[in-house]
Amino acid sequence: MKLERKHAVLFLGLAAWNVFTWVTFAKNLSAAHASGEHRPTGYWVAHTVLIVVNLVIAGVLGRLGVRAWKATAVRSQAPAGS
Repeated sequence: MKLERKHAVLFLGLAAWNVFTWVTFAKNLSAAHASGEHRPTGYWVAHTVLIVVNLVIAGVLGRLGVRAWKATAVRSQAPAGS
């Protein structure tokens, strides 16, 4: 599959959005825990696992975006005949 610049922008945008939303959620979850919100331990564990997994997904998307961006930059600098 040949990735284009628009794919790189999409991957980078999705990665940034994931990081923003899940870091915000982590802050809110931490604040709820610190305020003494009573929830079963499974609630805190499950949501922490969700946060970690989604931040890993954001990292993968970001890496794909950076690689696609660099690949399109290399192709745009290549001579027209190649």
